[in-house]
Amino acid sequence: MGKSLFTKKTIRDVELTGKTVLLRADYNVPVAQGKITDDYRIQQSLPTIEYLLEQKVRLVICSHLGRPTGPGDAAASLKPVAQRLSSLLGKEVVFIPDCVGPVAENAVKNLKPGQIALLENLRYHPEEEKNDAGFAKQLASHADIFVQDGFGVVHRAHASTEGVTKYLPSVAGLLLEKEVDTITRVMNNPKRPLAAIIGGAKIADKIDILHRFIEIADFVAIGGAMANTFLKAQGVDVAASLYDKDELGVAKDIIAKGKREADRRKFTFYIPQDGVVASKIDPRAATRIVDWSAHVIADIENYPKRPPAEASRIGDHEMILDIGPFTGAFIAGALQQVETVVWNGAMGVTEVQGIQGPVGPFAHGTDLVMEAMLGQFGGGKYRPFSVVGGGDTVGYIEGRKLVGAFNHVSTGGGASLELMAGRKLPGVEALVDKSRLPQERVVQYTA
Repeated sequence: MGKSLFTKKTIRDVELTGKTVLLRADYNVPVAQGKITDDYRIQQSLPTIEYLLEQKVRLVICSHLGRPTGPGDAAASLKPVAQRLSSLLGKEVVFIPDCVGPVAENAVKNLKPGQIALLENLRYHPEEEKNDAGFAKQLASHADIFVQDGFGVVHRAHASTEGVTKYLPSVAGLLLEKEVDTITRVMNNPKRPLAAIIGGAKIADKIDILHRFIEIADFVAIGGAMANTFLKAQGVDVAASLYDKDELGVAKDIIAKGKREADRRKFTFYIPQDGVVASKIDPRAATRIVDWSAHVIADIENYPKRPPAEASRIGDHEMILDIGPFTGAFIAGALQQVETVVWNGAMGVTEVQGIQGPVGPFAHGTDLVMEAMLGQFGGGKYRPFSVVGGGDTVGYIEGRKLVGAFNHVSTGGGASLELMAGRKLPGVEALVDKSRLPQERVVQYTA
């Protein structure tokens, strides 16, 4: 892939032997009844941890999990993460029931070279999200050097992402480097043609990346509940479908920008032409396919308005819950003509499983797009470089056990969106530049 585009020092650039390292990981994983249901983020942190252990460091890991109501919120405890991490490493992970204070300080002091400890949930303390200087100093007092490897949190200026870097030399872990380098490379210098498949529920979350992809991509397709707002903006009656009334103006502006770009160069901005509808979100619900494309064309070309036929009309009680087969085939065909694809957001309600298997009645569109990305059409000759992000998207391919089939599956939802949109990430900006010595970041703290 060539020289890394990551401009900050990493753990490979500094001397670590024998030091105590404070590692910020992102272990905000789903936990149900004390059991982790998806350990992808934990697994992705292993290369950094293993590298650090090779340097004989005393390793102190910190993270948050969810939005706890307070220190007594057992459902948000990181203890199950410590157990899972221990199992993955085949090595004991000491769980410390607080992240600051005497208990944490004494436990860290007792660590020996090569040992690992995981601190309790940072967000048990409100000072974490407030980026409180005193709290950041207490975290810093545990270690000699800080390593940021939680890509999923670097878009936030919290005590454990930005504040702590004021008191310790601070460098990046291997996961953070890989995430930023891969996404930056795809956005700045992709192998073309470049496609972006953007789904999910809300336009508001993805306005900036939609604008950016319209400017830099060759093909942009919209899916998921977000597409309903675009359809409504085009005059399609989406009936009981979820859409965002407050974003109709934004949707119209984005559609207009897509048309202008298509007039200027070879570019396609694609909104679903058909969809799978049902009266309720249930795997047993009766479904049908509605093709509203003729209705949209009639509106655009100012044909006399006629009541649309049943096959092109969504019933008053019905909701669009997936893209239809024509839309799925169109997107799949486009993906056989591109070299790079960025996928963020499912095409339908993928969290509803089927009666007899993991693929529910509203996940076929997402499945079709995914299969095209993985080169399952055209005799396997067409397989673009794939970058996947977004919690629902990653969760879906995790459930299908296909994470390893994609080139890059991001651990950060909000952070990847911010980076794709061209914004600075506070938790990355605070790290030491490759052109500077880490000692320049050291500020003396008082315990």
